[in-house]
Amino acid sequence: MKLIRFGEPGKEKTGVIINDKRYNTSAFGEDYGEQFFETDGLNRLEDFVTTNMLEEVGDDVRLGSPLARPSKLICIGLNYVDHARETNATPPPEPVIFMKATTAIVGPNDNIIIPKNSKKTDWEVELAVVIGKKASYVEEADAMDYVAGYVLHNDVSEREFQLERSGTWDKGKGCDTFAPIGPFFATKDEIADPHNLRLWLKLNGKIMQDGTTANFIFNIPHLVSYTSQFMTLLPGDIISTGTPAGVGLGMKPNVYLKAGDVIELGIDGLGEAKQVLKDYAG
Repeated sequence: MKLIRFGEPGKEKTGVIINDKRYNTSAFGEDYGEQFFETDGLNRLEDFVTTNMLEEVGDDVRLGSPLARPSKLICIGLNYVDHARETNATPPPEPVIFMKATTAIVGPNDNIIIPKNSKKTDWEVELAVVIGKKASYVEEADAMDYVAGYVLHNDVSEREFQLERSGTWDKGKGCDTFAPIGPFFATKDEIADPHNLRLWLKLNGKIMQDGTTANFIFNIPHLVSYTSQFMTLLPGDIISTGTPAGVGLGMKPNVYLKAGDVIELGIDGLGEAKQVLKDYAG
């Protein structure tokens, strides 16, 4: 299945995509969050969809994040060798983990707001994994049993905040609007091989990133298992798996985002998104 949430920010209703058309599932009575995934929501929703007449949703209606705000949005840094090298970093011997604030989550086509005092806002197209059930100290051989599905994620990053202001990366990662997610959540069965997906990003019509998840340093079972050694993963939690080469930080000279810029991005099987950059206005 492909799940969506649609409507005004903060008032999103649930829906599904069937044969490229959007349908309203709000009568199902549950948002797509922790309790939904924890209580076999995907199978219950499938039964609901097959036994009820659903109202179609127009293509002009705003899409929100396809998932309700999760308990955690976990990111993996430097998970592609080419990206590590372009940023003058050594490919890590173990996954690099950082967190994005869940308040950064917005819809796939919402504006990205350049933070107050920002000079180096950057882009990162990423495949994100959604956890389907509680996971703690998971064995790598069992890790895919804990995956519910996948979403497209733009890990927007303020590089000065991240790298030049001391402390952790988090302060450059969790600004408001820095986590556009979607357009839809695809269940695991929708993606035949998550380790062989093209992912790409354009800035103002020019391709900046064009990579493949075949170039992961650490694959998805390893990332789920590894992360679960340090924290309990709850249903609906998101692990974003890193970005390939082509970010603004890696260019010479560096290229950073400014108001009016347009980002388009996509991943095989997970749709496309488009975001416009706006200056912070208070």
